[in-house]
Amino acid sequence: MTIAVFIGSLLGVMALGVPIAFALLASGVALMWHLDIFDSQILAQNVIGGADSFPLLAVPFFMLAGEIMNVGGLSRRIVDLALALVGHVKGGLGYVTIMAGCLLSALSGSAVADAAALTALLLPMMVAAGHKKSTAGGLIAATGVIGPVIPPSIGLVIFGVAANVSISKLFMAAIVPGLMIGGALWLTWAWLVRREKVVPPPRKSAQDIAIAFRKALWALMLPVIILVGLRMGVFTPTEAAVVAAAYALFVSTVVYRELKLSQLYAVFVSAAKTSAIVMFLIAAAMVSAWLITVADLPAKVVEMLQPFMGNKILLMAAIMVLVMVVGTAMDMTPTILILTPVLMPLVRAAGIDPVYFGVLFIINNSIGLVTPPVGTVLNVVAGVGRMKMDDVTRGVIPFMVAEFLIMFLMVAFPALVIVPARWFGG
Repeated sequence: MTIAVFIGSLLGVMALGVPIAFALLASGVALMWHLDIFDSQILAQNVIGGADSFPLLAVPFFMLAGEIMNVGGLSRRIVDLALALVGHVKGGLGYVTIMAGCLLSALSGSAVADAAALTALLLPMMVAAGHKKSTAGGLIAATGVIGPVIPPSIGLVIFGVAANVSISKLFMAAIVPGLMIGGALWLTWAWLVRREKVVPPPRKSAQDIAIAFRKALWALMLPVIILVGLRMGVFTPTEAAVVAAAYALFVSTVVYRELKLSQLYAVFVSAAKTSAIVMFLIAAAMVSAWLITVADLPAKVVEMLQPFMGNKILLMAAIMVLVMVVGTAMDMTPTILILTPVLMPLVRAAGIDPVYFGVLFIINNSIGLVTPPVGTVLNVVAGVGRMKMDDVTRGVIPFMVAEFLIMFLMVAFPALVIVPARWFGG
């Protein structure tokens, strides 16, 4: 009955068109009434406490870094380097999209920011070259999924805070899985374009490649600084976010000189608005997280999944299917905040590595960003690329299937995540 009250009130309020943050507060109030513990002070304390977290400071700073990169020319130089390297092969612009997506993921950590940048820069070029607009849009949307996986990742930060798991270990563990998703997209694109008769642009000379690399070098140094700094213990993930924002601001204003002082206000306001939405969502979700613990919902979920407890792989597969279903109707951040306090006791009771689970959980939630009907990234690509939502959805399906296959491959073979994580994490 408790689960029915929580889920029913949440979905009912969302069906009325209420924003998800307020829907979470409403479901929390409904659960409080059901448990006969309603207290407005407890509600307010949990909302304030939910946002009062030092590690969560990484979220606004990574978002600010992403805004600065897009306006300051770092994103465009990454795309230009990828064009110089692989733009000349058959279907080269698709490979450019995937390569640029992986590099941008190591800069911003936001699927929406990466998808918007890639759509604006590459979709017109792909259509002009003769690629189907729906397929090109689908590839760009699917590539945006890599953003929350390869560190730095806003999704991993939120999960780490909600699950009390080391964010640094999550970052190190997500590197190889993110690259595997990129490899899956590469193979899928190669299969789709094998019969196309698109004439690629001429091969760039070694001098052109060297020039593109020199121009992009400052942008490429950012993920190196962040990952090496985290690996060597120079700074925490929160401090890494500040370093990313400060470095991007320095490069954009002093080195590339594409970000004017007159543009800074608009950039900061845009990042602040996005950060405010995410932080209020996190704060509201903490009310539900506290009530989930009080109502002992994790124990009820453990009871439901008891038949799978004896087999870690089957249990992980069952959890991933559950998250897939939720991801079709809910955005990434609320899914993380709602399901993490429910699933983590189950994961720990089964003896599953929390870092391994966190990486797969975030991958699943990231793919949910291109899963219709909600699909936030699908909406971004459709909006920026002036496409119909149906066309983007049709184009993303083969890439989405490839991403789910890679995810379940990691479920079947945990060593694909655990072994590289131990190597990178020391």
